[in-house]
Amino acid sequence: MRFDTKIAVLLRDDLEPWQELNVTAFLAGGIASNPALLGEPYLDADGTLYTPTFRQPVLVFTGTKEVLAAAHARAVGRGMPEAVYTADMFATGDDEANRAVVRAVGRDALDLVGLAVHGPRNAVHKVLRGAVLHP
Repeated sequence: MRFDTKIAVLLRDDLEPWQELNVTAFLAGGIASNPALLGEPYLDADGTLYTPTFRQPVLVFTGTKEVLAAAHARAVGRGMPEAVYTADMFATGDDEANRAVVRAVGRDALDLVGLAVHGPRNAVHKVLRGAVLHP
């Protein structure tokens, strides 16, 4: 099935594997805040209820610090829904502290290690220019 929109996570290419997983999970949670992206809850044959998940795939990309900064600027310029993760967030332990370290830095000076976007397929492709699919 081909979707009209795309959900993408972009990770900086110098992260440790545990950081890649942590950042991806965190950013997917930010994009999931849009309930229209979620499908119906799951049920198994025994009737056990499970939470809904995204209705469409999430593609994970990687790129340099410069690719991330450019993608961020393009997403902001297009007004696309975006979730961000900065290097400073690795030293925090809760949502309030995460928001505080992001708020302390101007948009163009954020030390981004990851971002997630959702939008029309072509727009997401343009935002991610220079990034490659994560191996």
